[in-house]
Amino acid sequence: MKQIAFALALTLAAPAAWAADKLPLSQISNYLNGLKTVETTFTQVNDDGSLSTGKLWMERPGKMRFEYDPPNSAVVLARAGTVQIFDPKSNQPPEQYPLKRTPLSLVLARNVNLEQANMVVGHDFDGTATVVTAQDPKNPDSGRIELMFTGDPIELRKWVIHDNAGNQTTVLLGQLNKGGNLSNDLFSKSKRSGSGNR
Repeated sequence: MKQIAFALALTLAAPAAWAADKLPLSQISNYLNGLKTVETTFTQVNDDGSLSTGKLWMERPGKMRFEYDPPNSAVVLARAGTVQIFDPKSNQPPEQYPLKRTPLSLVLARNVNLEQANMVVGHDFDGTATVVTAQDPKNPDSGRIELMFTGDPIELRKWVIHDNAGNQTTVLLGQLNKGGNLSNDLFSKSKRSGSGNR
């Protein structure tokens, strides 16, 4: 009888344990809203399979900086509602386009609410991490972003951006250093940061 009761208890507990592994959207929203500043390294896997590495700084809302390691050496800045790409090898002015036209705007928003209508188009658990696929309901043609989170404690591990041309770019994040003070120069100057801004 004890064995039957034990088996029944396991059967009843299993769905609850699985459900605990898949992080709810409200918990993920709260986590993202709690990210004020972040500094980390990243590895970027481009659509053609090539790799880039570098450092990333984020200050929510609205600011992000990617600084690519040589030989790339590009700097990408998100600030004041605009994304700018500075390529030291180019004689052209920086490329720029509205932040709201990129899926990263969802992460950098002042108030992240993944439960709003038509934002999340996928919410899955792959056995180790929760994967949320989201789009801007107001600009669905600007692409989608897949965000991968591990739990206990919750942590953003990577994202994959799918653009409207069918290309995808994966960014794998290193350890997130959260809550520090970041220099304003990181988000106002395109010059490589060096040790003074870290």
